[in-house]
Amino acid sequence: MVVLVGLAVANMLGVAAAEAPTTSTTTPVRTINVEGVATVPVTQGANRATATTAYREAMAAALADGQSKAEFLASKAGVTLSLVQSIAEGGGSISCTGGAESEYVEYQGEQPDFGSTDASVSPIEAAAAPRATVVRKPAAKRRKKHPTAKKASVAGCALSTQISLAYAIT
Repeated sequence: MVVLVGLAVANMLGVAAAEAPTTSTTTPVRTINVEGVATVPVTQGANRATATTAYREAMAAALADGQSKAEFLASKAGVTLSLVQSIAEGGGSISCTGGAESEYVEYQGEQPDFGSTDASVSPIEAAAAPRATVVRKPAAKRRKKHPTAKKASVAGCALSTQISLAYAIT
């Protein structure tokens, strides 16, 4: 019987200790969160190594953009930036324009690893996918005064990316 009473008292003390208010000596880390963005040129039809080099160049530029934004916000808020708390790759995309009237042109090169697992397409699926076609209005007939050579239009491609950054502030 004494043992049962002892266990019951110990159990109540354990519950009382668990329900006692606790004081935290750590303060939450205050942060500034920013998105760095960048766009760099990439050649139409680039191989994987060239596209990856362009992507890494864009990530570095996006990181610098994010740091610049964080420094600006910190100065306006009257705080000091401290260490980076987190960096998250935001993926990227390649878009091309060219041809008549700067219309969209499909990128023909290899993709770098954009770090996105949401929508991946295997090379076999990409090759089997139908190509987009551009529908143009028939050109209005005009009288030619003098025959002239048409300007060659080259597709210009740009790789865009973003980086999410969180800086501790003091």
